[in-house]
Amino acid sequence: MTRLLVVTAVAAEADAVRAGLDQTCAPTTSDASDGAIVVEAVGVGPAAAAAGTARLLSAGRYRAVLSAGIAGGFPGRTEVGAIVIGSRSIAADLGAETPEGFHPIEELGFGTSVLEADADLLAVLIAALPDAAVGDILTLSTVTGTTTTATRLAERHLDAVAEAMEGYGVATAAAAAGVPFAEIRTISNPVGPRDRAAWRLADAFAALTEAGRAIRAIG
Repeated sequence: MTRLLVVTAVAAEADAVRAGLDQTCAPTTSDASDGAIVVEAVGVGPAAAAAGTARLLSAGRYRAVLSAGIAGGFPGRTEVGAIVIGSRSIAADLGAETPEGFHPIEELGFGTSVLEADADLLAVLIAALPDAAVGDILTLSTVTGTTTTATRLAERHLDAVAEAMEGYGVATAAAAAGVPFAEIRTISNPVGPRDRAAWRLADAFAALTEAGRAIRAIG
């Protein structure tokens, strides 16, 4: 039986997705639709995400991989509490800093910082979540904490709706395994100055559970 793999960074995100799948207990695998859905937390950041996803893909047969979790949203493009679907996962800090500005890895001739979501999986997610914002989701090893950085990223990535820390890593592992990939996030805070007191984590986790219901429908 081939399964759908949902990868999160931390256990709280995995629990929120499982709640939408009606997986309220500890097991990470649940029968759903025509197969099974496996939800696993693999760690924070692109390296942990890539390594953890690769380990899981090597240990089982999966028909698709979703990177899921909470994220920061770019003001004016998405709202706190919203669900966003990534059309592309972009390693926004993979490249070189120069006096003339940032140069992505493509300009250095060492690969790509952009990985496309699988078109069929993307279409299914959009149909299941018609109110979700769709756009690029940036992957960064350092979370944005200033207006200057937020503005620079927004100007460099005009289609970016959110930033997180794992999507590109999960996408890299999926691409290496030849498995379709997509990314889905829920917004807990605006991208910019860090104000933990203003973060709406409860709203983001509730939206992640809602996304889990949609994932169950496509599982």
